[in-house]
Amino acid sequence: MTESESPRVHMPPIVVLGVQPNHPPFRLIEVAGEVIGKAHSVLDVIEIARMLGMEDIDLDDPDVVRWVGGDKFTWTPLWPVAGKRRRGHGGRGEGEGGESGETGEGPGEAHRHHRWRS
Repeated sequence: MTESESPRVHMPPIVVLGVQPNHPPFRLIEVAGEVIGKAHSVLDVIEIARMLGMEDIDLDDPDVVRWVGGDKFTWTPLWPVAGKRRRGHGGRGEGEGGESGETGEGPGEAHRHHRWRS
C-alpha cells in the first residue's frame, strides 16, 4: 500500500476534552497526546494556543482544534453531578418546621405534608 492509497490520519495539535463536572466545570486540554492544562472557557484555549506559538487560532478548524464532548460553546456538564442532592426533601430539615403546618404535638405530626395557604 502506498502513501497515496492510505487514508489520511491527522491529529490536530490541540484536543479539548469533555467537560469535567467540578465547581467550576472545566475541560482538559491535550497537546500531542499529553494533558497540559485545564480550560474554564474558550479564552483559556486561546491562551494555551498562544503559549504554543499559535497566534490567531481558528477554533472552528478541525485541523487545528478537536472538540470532544461538545463544541467551543459547551462549558457546563451535560448531566448533573452524581451524589449531589438537594437538601430538605423527604423529611424535616432546617427552616421547615413552622412553614409546613407541623405542630409537633403528637408522634405522627412530623410526617404531615405541607398545607397550601390561599
